[in-house]
Amino acid sequence: QVQLVESGGGLVQRGGSLRLSCAASGSFFSISVMGWYRQAPGKQRELVATSGGTTNYADSVKGRFTISRDNANNTVYLQMNSLKPEDTAAYYCFAEVVSWGTKTLKVHWGQGTQVTVSS
Repeated sequence: QVQLVESGGGLVQRGGSLRLSCAASGSFFSISVMGWYRQAPGKQRELVATSGGTTNYADSVKGRFTISRDNANNTVYLQMNSLKPEDTAAYYCFAEVVSWGTKTLKVHWGQGTQVTVSS
């Protein structure tokens, strides 16, 4: 069984910074892509950033957010700088996990962490 545990959300003022972490645990062959989605109340889920062979960012966060990975510890981070009220959302990490044996790829999700940016 694979688990993703997130941490690092909270309340911050406009212009502030937060760092989210997401650690994957369990038994698996490898992890392909890790990344972050977010969803604000009443809005569609938005892909924020991914880290696989390359890194990719939503236009809305480019230049402000940085995704990084610690592959030895199966952990992905999201450094968020220059935060804006419109960044307020629940942030969910995900991991594309490759199983042992059949090498099946399955997406696993974290429980979500709330980020609130006050104006």
